Amino acid sequence: MQLSHRILIADDDTEVRLGAVELLASLGLEILEAETGNEALAIARRESKGLHLALLDFHMPGQSGLDVLLAMRDETLEVPCIFWSGDATDAMASYALSSGARAFLRKPVRPDELRCEVRRVLDETWGNRG
Repeated sequence: MQLSHRILIADDDTEVRLGAVELLASLGLEILEAETGNEALAIARRESKGLHLALLDFHMPGQSGLDVLLAMRDETLEVPCIFWSGDATDAMASYALSSGARAFLRKPVRPDELRCEVRRVLDETWGNRG
């Protein structure tokens, strides 16, 4: 299944971010990258009308992924978010989901799990509208 959506991958771990970019690019996605929460929020603001999904690391320099999500909600930027974290707790996951995240993944994430969650959120949110 090839998708025609634009997503943001924000993670301060370059190796993890590039691995996700490579994995998800195989789905035909256009991918934007950010290394910090501040960069992620700037991209979300600039690209909000054409951004279909944000994959946010929970812990990043500057603003956390949760800070980014809450700022987007305050500014009514309708970008669905998936969180991932290497040191996730149930409380973190619960808070992120109750704050509007569409999914919360624990690193290391299996490639098929990441692809599946990205497809699911894009399909549920946008269907075939790219």
